[in-house]
Amino acid sequence: MTGETTDVELVLVVITGVAWTIVYLDSIRIGLRQKTFAMPVIALGLNFSWELTYAALDSYTAFHDPTVNNIAWALVEIVWALADIAIIFTFFKFGRAEFPAFINRELFVSWAVLVFGVCCVVQWLIIAEFGVADAVRYSAFLQTVLMSGLYIAMLVARRGLRGQTLTIAIAKWIGTLAATALYGVVVASPFILGLGIICCGLDIVYIGLVMWAQRRPHTLAGTPRPAESVGA
Repeated sequence: MTGETTDVELVLVVITGVAWTIVYLDSIRIGLRQKTFAMPVIALGLNFSWELTYAALDSYTAFHDPTVNNIAWALVEIVWALADIAIIFTFFKFGRAEFPAFINRELFVSWAVLVFGVCCVVQWLIIAEFGVADAVRYSAFLQTVLMSGLYIAMLVARRGLRGQTLTIAIAKWIGTLAATALYGVVVASPFILGLGIICCGLDIVYIGLVMWAQRRPHTLAGTPRPAESVGA
């Protein structure tokens, strides 16, 4: 690998790391401010399990092979994992209010622990199937596609921008775009490039929806449906 390619990789790693760190920090800020959680729970579970797993693995790799690229990724993943812990705090602190009334606190916590546990198992199964070198990229982009769709679903389900900001939407798009350029173009993976293009399209849709909802805050909220007459 040439020095020029290494430089390009490092720049893309930094852009990815900074952009997604902005996503996490703004998610923490808006979650605490609005007393909600700012990342769809399945995406949060997959993200946290991915970052926890690869922060440990990449820290081990960086310790034994301290290249700039290895150290950069290890540091990025540690920062992301710590930020995710703060988002998880907002989820357990405020998340119960986002669910139907029949889900009591005990059921909510039990279900959440199950979700996070399953997400960890999924990450480890992908590693067992593909090996660390491929699993780290495949799982990241597959769950990012899911995340991009879940953000759109969250906006629709909440009927507005509670727990969501344009900063999150744009930073998420930029971070994924940089990672797509790195692993889809520089590393030349058609699979990752295709997933990255899908993410890019979904992220642009989400950015557009956020901007639209900012201009028309009452449109998504709508009005209650009238009760239907018995026997109608």
